[in-house]
Amino acid sequence: MINKLQNQVALVTGASSGIGAGVAVALGAAGAKVVVNYARSSKGADAVVSEIQANGGEAIAVQADVSQEEQVLRLFEQMYAAYGTIDILVNNAGLQKDAAFVEMTLADWNKVIEVNLTGQFLCAREAAKEFLRRGVVPEKSCSAGKIICMSSVHEVIPWAKHANYAASKGGVMLLMQTMAQELAPAKIRVNNIGPGAIKTPINTDAWATPEAEAELLELIPYNRVGLPVDIGKAAVWLASDDSEYVTGTTLFVDGGMTLYPGFATGG
Repeated sequence: MINKLQNQVALVTGASSGIGAGVAVALGAAGAKVVVNYARSSKGADAVVSEIQANGGEAIAVQADVSQEEQVLRLFEQMYAAYGTIDILVNNAGLQKDAAFVEMTLADWNKVIEVNLTGQFLCAREAAKEFLRRGVVPEKSCSAGKIICMSSVHEVIPWAKHANYAASKGGVMLLMQTMAQELAPAKIRVNNIGPGAIKTPINTDAWATPEAEAELLELIPYNRVGLPVDIGKAAVWLASDDSEYVTGTTLFVDGGMTLYPGFATGG
């Protein structure tokens, strides 16, 4: 992955841990200057910055709640002050607030939609403005800009007791496709990554014990739980010119979870 993204500036939202951290480190290893966004505590983001720098890369940490427009605008201002522009946006910030449908509060519904969907809209809108202003810079990339939205297998797989999360990811799918359709003539590429089960802090209970992991593996034909580095590799590919003719699609990185393994023996 060395130098595929040399001299490009990448913003990764929600990058202080888990998938976001893995993506930020991978982009840094590929040569990008990385803006590591975090919502609250800087400790995790600072650790990600240190790891990128230890690998010979360049990175800064910037705080912002991506569901808040004024904070997103400030995030972009700080990025431009440091690096002048943006070439790659990875819309990763997301959360879960799970409950049975009839017990889900409006506050928990709204919070998940605000972060997981509205946050992606706000960041993508600001990135697209810069891509349109600047256009293609041939020595950097064949594309004017790349937007990678972090979706989920649950953009297509319903998930009981996670109505807000599944709805947000279904929304991300059509947001991505609509942006891709509108922005493609300007050589701006927009795609989703749809992770399956990945070992991150958000889902520790699903894999922390051998028994829990064995149960989870029943949903994964490839027979292992994914790691943040798996998503990082996919993000580097989608951000690079290796995928220059790819836009408006979801790349599922899920070990086959979207193959509906319950039907492997006839259903």
